[in-house]
Amino acid sequence: MMNFVAFDLETTGIQPETDAIVEIGAVKFVEGLPQSPFSALVNPGCEIPADAIAVHGITNEEVRTQPPIREFLGPLAAYCGDLPLVAHNARFDFKFLEAAIKKEKGKAPAGVVLDTHALSKKVFPGLLNYRLETLTRHFDFPNTVFHRAYEDAEYCGKIFLRILETLEKNRLSISVPALLDLSEMKEMRFSQVAVQAEQLGLF
Repeated sequence: MMNFVAFDLETTGIQPETDAIVEIGAVKFVEGLPQSPFSALVNPGCEIPADAIAVHGITNEEVRTQPPIREFLGPLAAYCGDLPLVAHNARFDFKFLEAAIKKEKGKAPAGVVLDTHALSKKVFPGLLNYRLETLTRHFDFPNTVFHRAYEDAEYCGKIFLRILETLEKNRLSISVPALLDLSEMKEMRFSQVAVQAEQLGLF
């Protein structure tokens, strides 16, 4: 069974160029079992609009005293290492984290990013829709809340395990290249920003 990290972000909006991350959730799955998670609220450096709060429920008061995103990039990269990364509607989360990595010149996870939304449409055809909530309930996974980063990351990881199990049962490859081909998506990897001399304390 593939080891991987499922991750999810909550944000102030939907535009990575102008909006910001307010919560990170990541869960490492080793031999099919979730390990200790990476979970953090993030100070976005701006006010969270009311329409975003209505989605995830994270208030300005909750994030005001939290560290900014640059404080979490190194620890998140270390947590993920070079394991494959899995997200639901992965392009959204990828673009936000990529924007933060480039802006802060921070460390980044090294693994390829896979999308459970695109894969589920191929592996489980015929469902009404492929939202995270729909898939979670389709598989009767115990659930509490949605649109919180840690919980959504864990649901995503469990769905990915079902995808892998189904493919293996049908004697299909679960290699990363095969999964990318199946999802019909281009490879996504986070930029590995070179450490500058001044960051090394040489000047």
